[in-house]
Amino acid sequence: MSEELTIDTQELGEKIVRVLKTIYDPEIPVDIYELGLIYDVFVNTDNDVKILMTLTSPNCPVAETLPVEVEERVKSLDELNDVEVEITFDPPWTQDLMSEEAKLELGLL
Repeated sequence: MSEELTIDTQELGEKIVRVLKTIYDPEIPVDIYELGLIYDVFVNTDNDVKILMTLTSPNCPVAETLPVEVEERVKSLDELNDVEVEITFDPPWTQDLMSEEAKLELGLL
């Protein structure tokens, strides 16, 4: 009798967030998670991940490279099968989405 392996998606989600906190917007000295650029992280039972994120603006200089970097960094987690990054501008990013920590770092508090 084989024991069914249960995957703790919350634990996996926390690992993904830790990876996301190592990725920075090149123009702002704050990681993309604290900036509020990550709208949602979905993990299914097959360990496929979908990350819904935005950029500070549609004309962001890293619009081409940042989503690829997010995908590659998150894919480095061994537990994951597939990673998809989707960019949305709905709702558009505003400074209100930043964490208190990010606002403090940027002198906005």
